[in-house]
Amino acid sequence: MKSLFISLFLFFNTIIFSQEIALVKYSGGGDWYANPTSLPNLIKYCNANINTKIKLKPATVEPSNPDLFSYPFVHMTGHGNVVFSDADVSNLKNYLTSGGFLHIDDNYGMDQYIRKEIKKIFPNTDLVEIPSNHQIFQKPFLFANGLPKIHEHDGKRPQAFGIFIENRLVLLYTYECDLGDGWEDPEVHNDPADVREKALKMGANIMNYIFNN
Repeated sequence: MKSLFISLFLFFNTIIFSQEIALVKYSGGGDWYANPTSLPNLIKYCNANINTKIKLKPATVEPSNPDLFSYPFVHMTGHGNVVFSDADVSNLKNYLTSGGFLHIDDNYGMDQYIRKEIKKIFPNTDLVEIPSNHQIFQKPFLFANGLPKIHEHDGKRPQAFGIFIENRLVLLYTYECDLGDGWEDPEVHNDPADVREKALKMGANIMNYIFNN
């Protein structure tokens, strides 16, 4: 019954709400508003290259807001502290277990805070590293080695972690990668064109996974 509910949610969500995605405005003092050009650029790329029809301007939503359920994909980023209230935790858990998808992209400095907050949402489920053969790295663009490295940070390898519910990835946490920086306007970080392209292609894979699973 639960699987049927999730399937129906995704079906109707895709029909009604698939045209808009959102940025999560969280509490705690961290800069939830970092990388302001990243999502608009990713949306343009996906609409041009993988046939999505997403509204060009992403919405902003607080994690406790019922409007969260209007978006099949929500994105979080930042460099600092994150605090989820009890209301945030309850709403996020309901959203994710009902078919929603949360992508958290560590913009450097978020890791020590966000892991504790994820544990609030799923106290009995651990983040697991997503293997390179997972479909999120396979299509429409192949990343044979898994998550690409966009910015150096501490020089560690990039890692993609996830929370799975009934074999469905519902929460993606990208660490030591900084996809959002690669999605920003070229002059913001002066990344080489091939690095930005890798970031945008990986973002397109995430969108493809959401809208086709």
